[in-house]
Amino acid sequence: MRVIGLTGNFGTGKTTVSQMLAELGATIIDADKLGHELLQPDTETYREILAAFGRSILKPNGEIDRNKLGKLVFADAASLNRLNQIMHPKIYEIAKRKIEEYLKTDTKIIVLEAALLIEADWAPLIDQAWITTAPEATIVRRLKSGRGLKEEQVLARLRNQMSPEEKAKRADVVIDTDCYLDELRTKVTELWHNLL
Repeated sequence: MRVIGLTGNFGTGKTTVSQMLAELGATIIDADKLGHELLQPDTETYREILAAFGRSILKPNGEIDRNKLGKLVFADAASLNRLNQIMHPKIYEIAKRKIEEYLKTDTKIIVLEAALLIEADWAPLIDQAWITTAPEATIVRRLKSGRGLKEEQVLARLRNQMSPEEKAKRADVVIDTDCYLDELRTKVTELWHNLL
């Protein structure tokens, strides 16, 4: 079994690449989804987040409003660091446990999709690091049209992430997603066949 760590900055297309790998037969562990589960009301993590950031981040129904939390942490490096210190070790442990469970099955390829895989130092969980990249102008265009974000919101998030150049230095594979979907699918399929 091989574990691919798939990462890339906000808006670089890592989820698209992850979906393509899933279609080819990969088992996906999405760190973002694991994080969502941890944020459910009445969990230990939920209580830690409330203690750190206050009740202003809650929706009327008591759930954490991830948009409000995002605006708060991406505007302040210390808050982002605090959130990461709460979340990363817990997500790491869940991902590790899931990988260990898959080891007992006939799973051939696992893709651990995690935006901060390198920053959080999750190298012990993976065999290879794959990084998605795209030019900043492409990222801004994608996120303005796809998620309705303003350019300054996109740039604020990008500024809080490790530079693509620094990530690429630590990657086994760099996937440039600034192309048509068919071209990207061809690249991903080729990488998949090389893995097998």
